[in-house]
Amino acid sequence: MSSESQNIEFKVTWRDEYLKWICGFANAYGGTIFIGKNDTGNVVDLKDAKKLLEEIPNKVRDTLGILVDVNLHQTDQGKFIEILVEQYPYPVNYKGQYHYRSGSTKQELKGAALNKFLLQKKGKRWDGVPVPNVSTKDLKQETFDFFRKRAFRSQRIDEESLADSNEHLIENLQLKEGNYLKRASILLFHPNPEKFITGAYIKIGFFERDSDLRFQDEIHGNLFEQIEKTTELLFTKYIKALISYEGLNRVETYEYPKEAIREALLNAVAHKDYSGGAPIQISVYKDKFMIWNEGQLPENWTIETLLDKHSSKPFNPDIANALFRSGYIESWGRGISKMTEQCFNFGLPAPLFFFKSSGFWVEFRKDIYNHNQLKDLGLNERQIKAVLFVKDNGKINNSDYQAINDVSKATATRDLTELVEKFKVLDRSGEVGAGTTYVLIGS
Repeated sequence: MSSESQNIEFKVTWRDEYLKWICGFANAYGGTIFIGKNDTGNVVDLKDAKKLLEEIPNKVRDTLGILVDVNLHQTDQGKFIEILVEQYPYPVNYKGQYHYRSGSTKQELKGAALNKFLLQKKGKRWDGVPVPNVSTKDLKQETFDFFRKRAFRSQRIDEESLADSNEHLIENLQLKEGNYLKRASILLFHPNPEKFITGAYIKIGFFERDSDLRFQDEIHGNLFEQIEKTTELLFTKYIKALISYEGLNRVETYEYPKEAIREALLNAVAHKDYSGGAPIQISVYKDKFMIWNEGQLPENWTIETLLDKHSSKPFNPDIANALFRSGYIESWGRGISKMTEQCFNFGLPAPLFFFKSSGFWVEFRKDIYNHNQLKDLGLNERQIKAVLFVKDNGKINNSDYQAINDVSKATATRDLTELVEKFKVLDRSGEVGAGTTYVLIGS
């Protein structure tokens, strides 16, 4: 006995509408439809099995234009039919409708989802689609100049090519198809990409809490301008710097490593699904920093794949290539490991990465275990001293607390209980009693 899944569907009897399910399997990863089985995979006996054995292949061929293997099985419980559907390299439609198997459900593709599917079946990416009625002359000269300076410094384009005209530079970057500019060239070099592409901008907001937005900004322009303006705004308005002096030299130490934040921003710009119409969203809190972009993971990838060493599979290869040539990004899929290393070297927790519905999140967290942050949380001086003790020593018990603060057992118990239950800074380790120790939460 088995259950329905990405590649398996059970039907008690045959109906011609199940041709849509066959279409969905052919457009996704292939699969098997069992006719004569209930939802739990048990055989219920198919009375007209022999007739269907002949009819189904013909209906599939005549309606969908594809071939499937149809097999008849005889068991002690009765007969059932197995329909084996291969994944097809070209789009398959059912009477003009395009169906797709996702998880254990069938979806009819429409609008942007259908466009994306058809492009992928043709071996094209969204950012590689040509755009009519726009030429290189419509692109922004200042952005070409900016790109040339960066590309010269990165030495990823030879000097001779950089000296070429804008037209030749666009061709060298493979941002044209025939006589048409690609969408990537509009996003990268046009003065107003939003004229062609809805939502091609970045939003930043500072939140006291999720429902309490204190102030916000929007950054418009082409992608090069968005990257530069967003980075500058983040580190002048949203992310605080601690000021210190080494001799006469003023030293600014930001709350987060600048290169890690920049890497996360570049990832969002390069991998965003621009067909969705939603801007990149950056949410800044007192204790964390989050970047969201609409998009999907590559086929068969999980968050674990991203965290392991992996190849580079940009969602927008033409955009990613231009960013690479300009020296903004690497091409070997090291962005996430670089962010993690930079946070570790900065004394911060590793960033978190998670995928929800249609979007990808990166979350940076502060090291809250410092005197000022703990005081802002409401801890008293004894509790702050205890938390810093745990940070240095890994754990604390009631006797340690009494010793470092010169307090009674009752006071130590009360303070430690607050750190666990009220402030949620520490976790209890072991049974409550003489052997109880306390560690930093999440450790």
